[in-house]
Amino acid sequence: MNKKLAKGLKGNKILVFLDFEGTQFSHEMIAIGGESVSIDPKTGRIKRRKPPFKVYVRAHNKIGGYVSELTGITEETLRTKGVSFDEAMKSLKKYVGLGFKKATFITFGNHDMRILGQSIMYNLRYPKDVTSQIQKNYFDFSNFLNEFVKDENGNALSLVHFCELFGVKEAGPAHDPAIDAINLANLYDAFIANPGLVTEEYLKHLRLHNSVYPDPIAKAVSKLAAGEDVSAKDFEEDVRKFVS
Repeated sequence: MNKKLAKGLKGNKILVFLDFEGTQFSHEMIAIGGESVSIDPKTGRIKRRKPPFKVYVRAHNKIGGYVSELTGITEETLRTKGVSFDEAMKSLKKYVGLGFKKATFITFGNHDMRILGQSIMYNLRYPKDVTSQIQKNYFDFSNFLNEFVKDENGNALSLVHFCELFGVKEAGPAHDPAIDAINLANLYDAFIANPGLVTEEYLKHLRLHNSVYPDPIAKAVSKLAAGEDVSAKDFEEDVRKFVS
């Protein structure tokens, strides 16, 4: 397993892939999607999966037209199917089970944690042990992936585009929180299974986007990433030209 990924997972064998949907303006939680898995401690590959989890959460603020159109979640959905934030968090803990305190909670991007924080702010009653555990053991898989893979312009990829790159067939339509959680779990497993592709993409990134380095180093990195040899003498000559 990638060493940096292993460190981010904190040695936990239970991973909970999460996706939170939030209101348009207040970013208060309106739905939770999740998939809890257990992994092989040596390889990091997924061994077992629980059926996906989904719950709608009643919000204090209006959803917003854009979010309703994007997710299909309406005020009527929350009125008839939604539960309180307190109940939703307790349900998530029950879904994960005995491994909850030894789980790493994985999201794609940090917006999910903003939604969690906003929901805490709008609710006086909620299980603090559940929310604090998620915040403490949270891992942003998007931030991790974007250290190795970016598009040709150096921009971060979306979950959909990462799935395309790694050959992950989408489990269903995007912006359904349970589907997004499953897709994230599948992307995680594909990353573990394809170190060659990750290496190839990282080399491409180094060739195209090394402007953060001083010119001699950037030139050396570009050559090395393209498979060319760079000797100490070559590097010293480039440095001499740069400073003269």
